[in-house]
Amino acid sequence: MPAGVAPIRSFVRTPLKLEERRLPPLAGKTADHKPDEHQHTTALVRRCAAGDASAWEEIVRLHNRRVYNLCYRFTGSMDDADDLAQEVFIKIYRTLSSYNVEKGAFTTWIATLTRNLLVDHYRSSRQERLTDSLDASSESEAKAEIQPLSEKLADAAPSPETRMRQHDAQTMVQDGLAQLSPELREAVILRDLQDMDYREIAQVLKVPEGTVKSRINRGRTELARLLQRIHRQV
Repeated sequence: MPAGVAPIRSFVRTPLKLEERRLPPLAGKTADHKPDEHQHTTALVRRCAAGDASAWEEIVRLHNRRVYNLCYRFTGSMDDADDLAQEVFIKIYRTLSSYNVEKGAFTTWIATLTRNLLVDHYRSSRQERLTDSLDASSESEAKAEIQPLSEKLADAAPSPETRMRQHDAQTMVQDGLAQLSPELREAVILRDLQDMDYREIAQVLKVPEGTVKSRINRGRTELARLLQRIHRQV
């Protein structure tokens, strides 16, 4: 981590006094990093390419939440994230035969496809939307089970006051992300929200690791500044 720059989780601690809950481990998150899981993923891909519908359903189940969260964090819109995630899986299905296990992890390949589609979406729309879907927590849970960065771990049934604080912190983080430039936003999202390492991010963004670290450093610094400004306004 670049010296002096903290990840997203530290941005909402003070003065909000909220703890961050990292996104919980996603199903399939560590796939391709252990030999048995690597073999399982490879077998799924081969079965799917051969026309096994159950193998495709398993791939979607393992990676749907990761893809959706990446789309949501980049766009800030649940509707856009739904549409884009669907497009990503259509793209995955159509190009699955092009995946080369020797060139990298399956999760990295999926992240690359997702990122490319998000860039195309950004370029075509030329606008950044802020989410207002968090005003209805029930809708959020029903549609995506998005885990807010500020969610507390201790209370299984948080009080209304706790929910309000969580909502406020989540909204501020999403607002801050929406104001970052696309190249800084995607670097921060991949590192701090998707838990990808520098090598994986470099593969996804097709830039050197040094550039990845620089963008994460700049993105965190800018996000911290934006969150402080947003907090003073509320």
